[in-house]
Amino acid sequence: MSPPPWAELGTFGLAVAALVGLLVGSFLNVVAYRLPRDESLVRPGSRCPSCGTPIAWHDNVPVLSWMWLLGRCRSCRARIPARYPALELGNAVLWALVFRAAPTWSDFATGAFLCSAGLALFLIDLDFEILPDAITLPGIAIGIALSFGSVRRTPLSAILGAALGAGGLFLLAFLYEKIAGQEGMGLGDVKMLGMVGALLGPGGMIVTIMAASLAGSVVGLGWMLARGGDRKMRLRFGPFLALGAIGAWFFAAPLVARYRALWP
Repeated sequence: MSPPPWAELGTFGLAVAALVGLLVGSFLNVVAYRLPRDESLVRPGSRCPSCGTPIAWHDNVPVLSWMWLLGRCRSCRARIPARYPALELGNAVLWALVFRAAPTWSDFATGAFLCSAGLALFLIDLDFEILPDAITLPGIAIGIALSFGSVRRTPLSAILGAALGAGGLFLLAFLYEKIAGQEGMGLGDVKMLGMVGALLGPGGMIVTIMAASLAGSVVGLGWMLARGGDRKMRLRFGPFLALGAIGAWFFAAPLVARYRALWP
C-alpha cells in the first residue's frame, strides 16, 4: 500500500493541496455559470456579468481580488456575489481535508473530484434545476477508473455502486411517479447517484442517500411550516445529494464499520 500523501510532503503538501483547490474553485465558478447556459468554459475570458468588461488577471485572483475590490466590479461597481469567493475557499478547505484523510493518491483524486463536482452540481441545481450530464456521466467513468488504485473500494464495488445507485433511484422514481401521479425525481438525480456510487462504492452511496433524505426531509418540513406549503411542493434533491456525498466520503467508512460491528 502506498503511504498517505502527507507522510512524504507534510505541511507543504497540505498547503499545495489547498492552493490547487483554491484555483480549481475559481474554475468551478466558471463551470457553474457557463455550463448550464451552454457557453464555452474557455472562451471568452472572464467578464463581469453585469457590464461585460473583461476581468484583468490581477482582478481575478481567487478570494483576494474580491476582498481588494470590496466585492464590486472595478468598471461598473456592480456587486459581485459573496458565493464566488465562498466557493473558492470552500473547495480549498475540502481539498486540504481530503489530502489529510486520503490513504492513497487515487483516493485523494477521488475525494477531490467528488468535492469539486459536488459543489458545482449543488450550485447549478439550485440555480437552474438541472444536473448536467457533462459532469455526472464522466464522473461515473472517473470513479471506476480511480477505483483501480484505491484501498477504499475495488473496481467491482465501484461498478456495483454506480449500478445500484442509478438503478435503485430510477426504480424508486418510477414507482413514485406511478403511485403519486407526479414526477418525484428527474434522470439528473439518477445519473448523479450513479456517479456517487462509482466514487464511493455501495456503502458510501447508501450513506449518501440516508444523509440526503434526512436533510431534505428536515428542510422540506421547515419550508412547509414557514411558507405554508403542501406535501406536493417540489424540493430539489440534487443539492442534498451533493452535500451528502461530500460528507459520506469522510464519514461513510467508519459509519459502515460500526454498523457491521453490531452484527457478529
